[in-house]
Amino acid sequence: MSSIAVPRARLYTGSVLLGAAVVAVVGYALLPDGTRLQVLASDVMVAASCLLSGGVILRAIGRGEAWSGAAPLAWLVFLLGGANIAFLLFDVQDPGVYEPRPTDALFLLFLVPLAMAAFEEYREHFFDRDRRDITVDVLLITASLTALLYLVLRPADAGQAASLSAAIFALLTASQIAAFGALLLWRRSFSHLLLFGIFAIHASATAAFGWQWTHGAFDGASPLFDLPFLLCPIALAALVALPIGDTSSVVRRQPGRWARPILTSIAVTTACASLAAVAAFDDPRGLGSEQSAAMIAVLGLAVAARILSNQIASTQARQGIEEALSQKEDALREADQALDRVRDANETLRESEEHLRLVFDTAVDGIVELDDRGAVLRANEAFSSMIGLDRVAIEGEPWSALAAALPGADARFAALPKGGQATIQRAEGQALHLESRVSQMPTNPPRKLVLVRDVTAAKVADQTIRSLFQFLQDRDEDRTRLLRRTNSAIESERNRVARDLHDGPVQGVSAASLSLEAALLMIKAGEIEQGMDVLTKIREELAGEADGLRRLMAGLRPPVLEERGLIPALRETLTRFGNEHEVQTEFSGTLANELPEDLETLAYRIVQEALSNAGKHAGASNVTVGVEADDSQLRIEIEDDGCGFESNQTREFLRQGRVGLASMRERVELASGSFLVRSSPGRGTAILATLPLEGSPTGTEPRVLHEAS
Repeated sequence: MSSIAVPRARLYTGSVLLGAAVVAVVGYALLPDGTRLQVLASDVMVAASCLLSGGVILRAIGRGEAWSGAAPLAWLVFLLGGANIAFLLFDVQDPGVYEPRPTDALFLLFLVPLAMAAFEEYREHFFDRDRRDITVDVLLITASLTALLYLVLRPADAGQAASLSAAIFALLTASQIAAFGALLLWRRSFSHLLLFGIFAIHASATAAFGWQWTHGAFDGASPLFDLPFLLCPIALAALVALPIGDTSSVVRRQPGRWARPILTSIAVTTACASLAAVAAFDDPRGLGSEQSAAMIAVLGLAVAARILSNQIASTQARQGIEEALSQKEDALREADQALDRVRDANETLRESEEHLRLVFDTAVDGIVELDDRGAVLRANEAFSSMIGLDRVAIEGEPWSALAAALPGADARFAALPKGGQATIQRAEGQALHLESRVSQMPTNPPRKLVLVRDVTAAKVADQTIRSLFQFLQDRDEDRTRLLRRTNSAIESERNRVARDLHDGPVQGVSAASLSLEAALLMIKAGEIEQGMDVLTKIREELAGEADGLRRLMAGLRPPVLEERGLIPALRETLTRFGNEHEVQTEFSGTLANELPEDLETLAYRIVQEALSNAGKHAGASNVTVGVEADDSQLRIEIEDDGCGFESNQTREFLRQGRVGLASMRERVELASGSFLVRSSPGRGTAILATLPLEGSPTGTEPRVLHEAS
């Protein structure tokens, strides 16, 4: 049953019991006194109260909320309800005054569940060594109270049936008071006080019922016992189903030092009082010599049982002392031997502890011992060095407080005692990566041993490998995309050259060939002047086609590179770019040696592509190109003050089909050079390409050119 359902069930049970008690009291108060209706209604209400209370107790037992003696109490309540049902049947068939009969011995059935309930309570709350003496005391008190109550309940002129009934009701009354009075004396709790109070009231009602029964005055209804018989079962069910205090506790407690003497004193006092009462009132109460002798004999046997119990306890104690004394010498010798072994073990333990402490303090990894509340009991120097705190400041502090106060520690540091990883940012900007392993120490209370290892080197190496792998993977993807775009561009360029050749020079040469055939026919026919005119037109057409071929070749390799070299070609290209886009340009160049043709072409194409990108995307007002070459390398730098972009978007540009930057990078790296792009939004773009020079001649003076337009 859930934690929410239990209080609801108890509240419902309490409401039902309280309602039943109120209805019973109000209903009984409304019954007319001395009528047959009162007799029948009281029997019905008592029976219903008992059946309801027994059902509530059994339900509490089924839910596992009742204490151990609850089941016998439920049957006791059911038995009381059954008795009232029997009275109801008798009252319906033959109403009248009841008289004692030998069948009154059936009332002794109430002793069975009562004894079982007391036995369960004694077994739960009394130690085995005390249970026998307490039981004997309870039996002596029961016998003594039974004798006293018998003198009160028995009519002076009673016959055998009335005497038997008086003895039965005296025994029932005395057993309730004695059994649960001893339990209250031993376990002084509020719950046991309520339990004793319920049975004391029920015992009083039993005595009142017995007095009327034995005196022939019972007519079926009386508030003296009807109300207790109505309410006591309900109160008992409430005590069981709505436990208060520690009634159901299975913990046996040592009673106060006065409990045993008080209980024994009560037993002896009641025994003496009962013997004196029997001796003093045997004649006034009409007791015969046989009854007096029987009562004295029963009391004497009870006292003898108490004395015998004391003798047995004394004998057992004396035997235990003698055995202890006889074993004293052996125990002392064994203690001496054990002490020697303890000394040896202590020395071995001390050496082992010193060795373990040395291992603990000199370990490379951090070792921390935590208690069951998560506080640091001890830590070694390696751990102190890792987190940058002194051992004195660490030991004794809860791990949660240490994690909160440690500067630079991330949120995972607090979970290291459970195993895992954490990071500490050092003041110098370096990150310390930690990894922990946890071992449970089988101590009482349990403790934890946390092994903390510095995995910074492995972490950095792993991150580096991952970064390189990702970089290589990205470059491979970029190269694949660039290769596709390059192949497409090459094929497109081939198609364009083929179209230009077909539509231009090829058509022109074909037309010139036909014109030459016409001119030849004119000359053969003697039309020399017309033939010369045709030849003149053919020469002009061939000259035009030659110009077209030069333009086509200039697209493949600028003639200016062939004619004047890299610096003039770049200067002319930059000047033309500035005029076309109305941009201020500045060029500077320094060459220490003549460059190979393939390197000049590569440098020219890089500048050409960079200017194309600037014209399409930058929106710049100033563009600067710088070229510098020494004996080992050629540096090319193109810079503009345009809108710029995020440098990490280069791969995204390639995915979108903008291959300019990727193409420049690929060309430079294929030439074993380096390529760098610096850009940010609103701050322009700078491209730096460095190309190595291999086998270039030396000895010439560098040429420096600077031009601004």
